[in-house]
Amino acid sequence: MNISDVMIHINESLDEEARAALENALQMVEGVVSPRFNAGKAHLLMVAYDTDTTSTAVLLEKTRAEGYRAQLVGM
Repeated sequence: MNISDVMIHINESLDEEARAALENALQMVEGVVSPRFNAGKAHLLMVAYDTDTTSTAVLLEKTRAEGYRAQLVGM
């Protein structure tokens, strides 16, 4: 298992309920260890994931599939 982090920038403003729903959706992706929004920066989502199991492309696509415009940060 190789754990890495990726930051995803969400263009939309998300309330607490929407952030929790997106975290839960990403948690369902095989290989995701911990999706979490940064405190005080509700548009930045940090996802810890197993690089042997999933990829940043899969995580970004899942975020977009949930209806959000998003980009990888620093990629």
